[in-house]
Formats: sequence, structure tokens, C-alpha cells
Amino acid sequence: MASLTLNLEKLKINYEFLKNLFEEKEVTWGVVSKLLCGNKLFLQELINLGIREIHDSRISNLAMVKRLNRSIQTVYIKPVSKKNVSQMVEFADVSLNSELETIRMISEEAVRQDKLHKIIIMVETGDLREGVMGENLVDFYEEIFELPKIDVIGLGTNLNCLNGVMPSTDKLIQLSLYKQIIELKFGRKIPWVSAGTSVTIPLIFSHQLPKGINHFRVGETLYFGVDLVGEKVIEGMQGDVFELEAEIIELQEKPLLPSGVLGANPQGEFADIDESLYGKTSIRGILDIGLLDVDPKYLIINDPEIEILGASSDMLIINLGANQKGLKVGDTVIFSLKYMGALALMNSNYIEKAVV
Repeated sequence: MASLTLNLEKLKINYEFLKNLFEEKEVTWGVVSKLLCGNKLFLQELINLGIREIHDSRISNLAMVKRLNRSIQTVYIKPVSKKNVSQMVEFADVSLNSELETIRMISEEAVRQDKLHKIIIMVETGDLREGVMGENLVDFYEEIFELPKIDVIGLGTNLNCLNGVMPSTDKLIQLSLYKQIIELKFGRKIPWVSAGTSVTIPLIFSHQLPKGINHFRVGETLYFGVDLVGEKVIEGMQGDVFELEAEIIELQEKPLLPSGVLGANPQGEFADIDESLYGKTSIRGILDIGLLDVDPKYLIINDPEIEILGASSDMLIINLGANQKGLKVGDTVIFSLKYMGALALMNSNYIEKAVV
């Protein structure tokens, strides 16, 4: 069985880097755990780092967090469906919201459960995912700020999540101004301006983060150490917290090109034929993972002598050239991962998960 490993020491390095960065800027933050897909082993290691706030888009994952440590503040980070309001209020201390009707239902459920539920109002700032339009925000807040068992603790936004709109100083200042307007009009404090995600972190390095932004929700940069704007690993962080180890289950010398009448493969793709390769061979390997587990485009090859040729549902085909390292059946190949690759593997029941 192929395995996905989490390197605990590298995760600690990334966590301490971000912790120090945010403390220096007097910013609070929570860790987005949706990549871990509710895995008990990995969530426990996350909690052991000292994290006090965990965000997720799946209620079952937040339920697991609460089972592991009731004191962790849990945050549900997408609009909740009506049928899931009861469970969400039970397992999430905070939720991100943008619909009046939904917040009224949350209030009613919080009353039934006798539980104060905290809310961050999401504001649309251009990426056109979830969020209240800015011109409607004051009226929206007026509708909800006196609802029983509801405490509005912040305004938030998401950028670069759908249409690729990047965070900017102007957009984040705009969100901070909305907070000031509401506080002045209603005489109520809103503690958080939650506009920071992994893609916003580069604004800290370039000294462009407005002072009013005081809360971040971070996932990808913690797990991959990545500057999502520069598309590189941040100096001082680790990019390979997660690795995939897959076993070679066949290793043979074969032609470089297929033979026979060619049609589309099961994925609807046609082979790209380079006629100059006719008659040539190489050592080809088959690994014990496939499209059912991960799309090969999210795998990063650590060995320059290995080339991914393609994949079927349960097997990944690689080209080893002359196989100068002398790999054999039963040996393993190591891949680093992009975020969506790790997410797919975490969601696969066919991949072993381990901490190293």
C-alpha cells in the first residue's frame, strides 16, 4: 500500500515560523485543517503544536477536533446548509456567514442548545465567492446584531479562492473601514478583521498589510511553506512536510511508444506520438497508486531521472530511462506534493497515513 507521511519536525518548523511572524505583527490566527480530512492521527499532532483555534469546512472534522480537545476553538469556514445547522452549532464555536436567513436559523438553534455562537460576517471584495455586498453590510448587521445567542466577532473576506483576485492593500483597508463604520453606527466593538489567508502572507513581507487586519486563517503555507504569490518556498520554512511513498509493482524494459490502432484512453485522452521514438525502449515502472488516489499533475518528482508517463485508475506509469540507480520491484519512489495532491491522498481510504 502506498503511504502519505507527515514529517512532524518540518511541520513544527513551519508552525513556529508563522507563530513568530504573527506575534510580531500582533495578529491572531487559526489553522485551517481541511487538508487533513479529519484524520485523528494528524489532527492530534496539529493540536500538540499548541494550536488553540482550528478551522474546517467539514462539520465531521470539527467534531473530531472537539473529541480530541474540547478547549480548541473551532471555526466552520463555509456557509452552512439548513439541514446541518444543528450539528454545526454543536461542534463549531464560530462560523463564517453571509445569509440572513441562515443566521436566524443558527440563532434559533443556539437558543435550543443554550450556546453562544460567534459569527464572522463575510464581505464580498471582488473574488465573487461568498460574501455580503459592501453597500448592504450596515443593513445586514442591523438585522442580526440583536439576535439571541449570536455574537458578531468579526468581518472577513476571501480572495484568490475562485476567480484569482489577489489581496491588495486597498481591498483590505476597505474591509477595515467597514468595521469602523459599523462600530461607530451601532456602538459595538467587532474584534476581528479576518482577511488573512495563506495568499495574504506575502503582504506582511512587503510591509503592505494594513494595521487593521488582525486575524488570519492559514492552511497551505503551514503545510507547504509556500509563498502563493511568488510560487516558491518561503526562506526559513519547509516545503515537503508531506511526502508520498509508492511501491514499484512492475519494472520492465518496454518500447517508448504504444503499438496498434490508437483510440482515446479511459480518460478521453489520445496518446501524443513522437515518431522519432519508434524502435526505442526504456525501463518502465508501475507504481501502486492511480487516478483514484491522486491526479499525477499534483505530484512533484524528487528524482530528475524519473518521468511520469501517465496513470490509470489504480496504477501510475513512470519512465526510468536506463534505470541507473538500479531500482527493482518492491523499491519505493518518493514524491513531494502540491496542495490538491495531498488533499486527494488524505481523502483516499486506500492510502496509508503515517507520522515520521
